[in-house]
Amino acid sequence: MFDSREKIALFIDGANLYATAKALAFDIDYKKLLNEFSGKGNLIRAYYYTALSEDQEYSSIRPLIDWLDYNGYSVVTKPTKEFYDATGRRKIKGNMDIELAVDVMELADHIDHIILFSGDGDFRSLVEAVQRKGRKVSVISTLATQPPMIADELRRQADHFVDITTLQSRIGRDPGERAVRAAERAQAQEAFDDGFDEGV
Repeated sequence: MFDSREKIALFIDGANLYATAKALAFDIDYKKLLNEFSGKGNLIRAYYYTALSEDQEYSSIRPLIDWLDYNGYSVVTKPTKEFYDATGRRKIKGNMDIELAVDVMELADHIDHIILFSGDGDFRSLVEAVQRKGRKVSVISTLATQPPMIADELRRQADHFVDITTLQSRIGRDPGERAVRAAERAQAQEAFDDGFDEGV
């Protein structure tokens, strides 16, 4: 499926990958993910797409975005849009499909193999267009959830479908790591609080 001589690029639909990993109850280690695919060919680019809420003082995704930005990923963001549907319910929209599709088409003439991390069926026609340019496309998502995170039409169109569960041991965080990090944060907070109390 992979040829070490190929020029490859990763296109990560952030919201879709997050939902997939959450449904499978594992955390992605983005450093391991980059290393995994760097070893499969000549990795030209790794794009990560996500929408961000501008009105939030702090976004839980901001530390990840900052880390990715400094560690080998090209992060593409745009602000979410807020609107009210016909029933008056507040909705938030942050679709990055167009940005991802434009980047794929622009880069398609310079790479051999596109690796798309998404199960979104809307990407089927993009995959077909890239294949008409003679490029190979692998799609990474999962069939292991109920319902599957991968749209059937996208899976059929791709040259290769990789179930992310087969990569879990190589790109997932060690489950114990989360507990260790939480304990370290609690210890640091406690030390800070103690120091603050002594200084008062």
